[in-house]
Amino acid sequence: MGKYASMESDVFSVFGSAEWKAQGVATYPSNFVAKAAGDEFIRVSIVPSGTGVNLISGSGLLMIDVFISAGSGPNRASVIADKLDQFLVGKTLSSGAGKVTQFSSSAVSQSGPDRDNPSLHRSSYVIPFNHYGAQ
Repeated sequence: MGKYASMESDVFSVFGSAEWKAQGVATYPSNFVAKAAGDEFIRVSIVPSGTGVNLISGSGLLMIDVFISAGSGPNRASVIADKLDQFLVGKTLSSGAGKVTQFSSSAVSQSGPDRDNPSLHRSSYVIPFNHYGAQ
């Protein structure tokens, strides 16, 4: 498995886990259009953007859009961000064969009403990562 597929495998292993599913937050990848996503969900984007320690390593950002009902205040988005922190901040994930993805600390910003659906409010959760591939 190449570095990009390995990064993706590591990240989505978190959101496919029973522990994350028990949190009750619907989760979609960036290139997926949900027919009825509801009024609370997250959209996960993996953005590889830097080099690593060797040719099969890299770094980047995990960008997660957090959608909640517009007009409900920022607290629910903060609660979801705290849940994301529990699963990601300081964690090391492995897709096997000596390949690992490590996350550092996160940041959250309020983006405002969603441009495609103004009944939703969007916040952005961002966490940098390093991916190490074994040669």
